[in-house]
Amino acid sequence: MVAPPDNDVIWARSLHHAHRGSPALVGVSLGVREGEILAVCGARGSGKTTLLRCLSGQLVPQQGEVWFNSSPVHTMPPLLRERMRRDRFGWIDPEPVLVPELKAWENAALPLLLSGVPRRAAKTTALEWMERLDIGAAAQKRPHVLLRAEQQRVAVARALVTTPSVLFADEPTATLHSTDAAHVLRTVTAAVRSHRVTMVLATHDPDTASVADRVITLGDGRRTGTATVTDAEGRAACSLSV
Repeated sequence: MVAPPDNDVIWARSLHHAHRGSPALVGVSLGVREGEILAVCGARGSGKTTLLRCLSGQLVPQQGEVWFNSSPVHTMPPLLRERMRRDRFGWIDPEPVLVPELKAWENAALPLLLSGVPRRAAKTTALEWMERLDIGAAAQKRPHVLLRAEQQRVAVARALVTTPSVLFADEPTATLHSTDAAHVLRTVTAAVRSHRVTMVLATHDPDTASVADRVITLGDGRRTGTATVTDAEGRAACSLSV
């Protein structure tokens, strides 16, 4: 077992994982630096979600290593991994899964409330994040009256409310119209940049990947390329093997 480089917040080596015998990851290695936005690109079924789940400790790879700040995630006991995910990681799904009985601010504050933060302090923090994400006016509303883009911004606030070290975003704009998708992406990017949150973003869309500092591509569970996004030409990085 070899410890990762000191400047990598997330580091993985030779990840292998299969679902019901079908390979999802085949020898994938990568490192993500502090404050970096890394886009993981590829077609549906290329292994993006499996990779993010392995990096975030939701899934233990069948082979290989995952490290977070020099701690071996792949050998952590389940309870320690769960605590790490709650306290140090944020996660955004393609669909904004919110608790229907709770108000928007309560959904955003849920990680804090579950970890024992007093209700008033949790509400204050949740409202601050909702304001940053331009969804503060909906704080007292319940999810069923919110537009899909508004629900997704509440889900983003929930992922960021603990100011995580790493934010994992799995196709966060996949279900949104282009205008709503662009708005949600801008607000997420601004939030993570301002707080130097490391972000790992899975997407099949070149426009979404263009917000990243660096892009890696997957095909059939394998690394097929890496690129640094520096200008408009980098928008095609999702579809290139570099």
